[in-house]
Amino acid sequence: MEQPLMPGQKGYSIFMEKAVIAEKLTFAYPAQDERKVSVPVFSDLNLEVEQGSFVAVLGRNGCGKSTLAKQFNAILLPSGGSVRVYGMDTSNEDLLLEVRRRVGMVFQNPDNQIVSNVVEEDVAFAPENLGVPPEEIRTRVDEALKTVGMYDKRESAPHLLSGGQKQRIAIAGVIAMEPSCIVLDEPTAMLDPQGRTDVLETVRRLNRERGVTVILITHHMREAALADRVIVMEKGAIRADGKPEDVFSQVEMMHEAGLSVPDTTELLYELRKLGYDLPLTALSSEACAEVLYEFLCGAGKERAEV
Repeated sequence: MEQPLMPGQKGYSIFMEKAVIAEKLTFAYPAQDERKVSVPVFSDLNLEVEQGSFVAVLGRNGCGKSTLAKQFNAILLPSGGSVRVYGMDTSNEDLLLEVRRRVGMVFQNPDNQIVSNVVEEDVAFAPENLGVPPEEIRTRVDEALKTVGMYDKRESAPHLLSGGQKQRIAIAGVIAMEPSCIVLDEPTAMLDPQGRTDVLETVRRLNRERGVTVILITHHMREAALADRVIVMEKGAIRADGKPEDVFSQVEMMHEAGLSVPDTTELLYELRKLGYDLPLTALSSEACAEVLYEFLCGAGKERAEV
């Protein structure tokens, strides 16, 4: 089998391939002592993620979204079918290190990813293990900490930081690996509102300014609305896939999948049920306010004409 081109090789381009391709992906957790039979999660799942895109994956607990995330950097391997990241088959052990360098993972509890007693040492941990030269590590660590707005905390002890700050340190540790894609598995689940805002802004900036592919696993509708593509999972299958406004406008489908929709969409949906002709595609508070303003102005004009 022909090996994929790697960064630095002649003819390589980050844009030459999809970031992730899952083809006929099948996965089941193996039987264990207390579990006599294997537990199937996926069966013939197909999915492609474009390089440079920002994709949010939604679904109720147990739908398979976190299991899918772990397939993208070979924490879990397919039981059948295949997962390829930047042309590399995740089941190929010879490519494991490169797969994990190209696709970084950030989990919901930052304490599980922080391994050092000093912030800058923690961020340097992964590049050191990749064999990056010391002088380059110094540059990468400084740039990563500046990117997440934590450079002034570089000599601090991680355990003294807030949850949001810790999560940004965890993200910096991944950035220092210079990945092409970052998969975030519910990274704001344990954070307060300000922490969630800080982490999401960091993620959006990485996507917009550096072209990093972002795959965000979340159960927060507002977070998903920031993405340029939303995938809804149910019982190990993809129930919906499209632009946020197109997916969230399917309110009945979302409810059937055990999910809510953004508050703005829910408000417009309830008004539509009362007979008002309003679109369901205004996701942000500003867009929703504008829709309601235009509707009320139009209604007032019609009454004046009557």
